[in-house]
Amino acid sequence: MKRVLFDTDVLLDFLFDRKPFSDQTLTLLLACQEKKIIGYLTPVIFSNMYYILRQQASDAYVKEKLGVLLSIVRVLPMNEQTVHLAINSSFKDIEDAMQYFCALKNANIDAILTRNTKDYKKSVIPVFLPSEWLSVMGQDLEN
Repeated sequence: MKRVLFDTDVLLDFLFDRKPFSDQTLTLLLACQEKKIIGYLTPVIFSNMYYILRQQASDAYVKEKLGVLLSIVRVLPMNEQTVHLAINSSFKDIEDAMQYFCALKNANIDAILTRNTKDYKKSVIPVFLPSEWLSVMGQDLEN
């Protein structure tokens, strides 16, 4: 079963219903729910989403939505080593570096799904736009 790390932007596309990207994320989240793929997030992603969503909705509403998301994805552990690796890396964005090293050190991630592929130029893990990954994996997700 394929394992993917969802970047914050992909999930925000879904939560803010940014078309056509939200439809792609919905397809991926449904695949997670149906156990066709395993979706992962990091604690940083949850924190980012809470902060952004909380600016537009109540605490209770945001926590409810994040709880639903948490029921279909897994959260990778993040520790001091992850932060050190990120700080000392050649990544330009420390948030992306933290997510990358978290994925690299904690799971056999097959792909990072993001709309900011340029931020992951140094990744040894394959990086895809959600639409690209759906094109590559489409047949597997339908079965």
